[in-house]
Amino acid sequence: MKICVAGLGIIGGSTCLSLKRAGYAVDGWNRSRQALSYALENGVIDGEAEDFSAYDVVFVALPPEATCKFIDTVSFKEGAYVYDVCGVKTVVERTYLSAPRNFFYVGTHPMAGKEISGIGAACADLFDGASIVITTNDGTDENALNMIRRFAEEMGFGYIVECSAEIHDRKIAYTSQLAHVVSNAYIKNPESDGCLGFTGGSFQDMTRIAGVDENMWASLYLANGENISQKIESLIFSLREIKDAIDGKDEENLKNILKEGRLLFDKSKKTVQNSGIFVKKLR
Repeated sequence: MKICVAGLGIIGGSTCLSLKRAGYAVDGWNRSRQALSYALENGVIDGEAEDFSAYDVVFVALPPEATCKFIDTVSFKEGAYVYDVCGVKTVVERTYLSAPRNFFYVGTHPMAGKEISGIGAACADLFDGASIVITTNDGTDENALNMIRRFAEEMGFGYIVECSAEIHDRKIAYTSQLAHVVSNAYIKNPESDGCLGFTGGSFQDMTRIAGVDENMWASLYLANGENISQKIESLIFSLREIKDAIDGKDEENLKNILKEGRLLFDKSKKTVQNSGIFVKKLR
């Protein structure tokens, strides 16, 4: 089986390394030469991919627009399995479905990463114990689906979550994208300057992801614009409730608002099977 990973950032590089750890030979391709050279020199990949039609399996680890363009324009092998690892799924799935294809596509999203990006941050164990979301539709090829399930287990993932692209994008707007928006907005307060000695775990938690790559995250926000906008609006409403209670010195209302959040937090820690979402524990 010939495998290629297109896009050698932290996720693409870690995909290569985890597959190699599982015993596969993996070639790579990247838009810039620097990351490709690093991957070759440091054994992240076994060779440089030049003709994608030579590969049975292609992982696409590129930003949303580049992923859609890649899927729409590259010549793949007849019957190849193509998996993208992009942080939004609906726009990619629609691109695949927009024309007849000679390959089979399944969307994936590894729920793992670091505060730093780039091929130098890639590691073989990045996915160990993490979840991978796999998105499907009525036309998803069963063999391609079973293959990515097998890869997920071999790459060290702890859970497989299967759902539609629409459910993925709605959930990820809340669990990932909104968190990055909040962290970026939070650090812009003037008090962030000169706060050494005043910070504890809560500050670290709130700012940990404030310094991520603006180019990648801007493209993710725009590709999932409707969902992320709705989540931001909901957050603004909740913040306004708290602010109004504080400004009005309404202690009883403030307690009720905070209690509501605490109870929802307690509920969120319990495992709830959502409609349209299938979760499988691998290890």
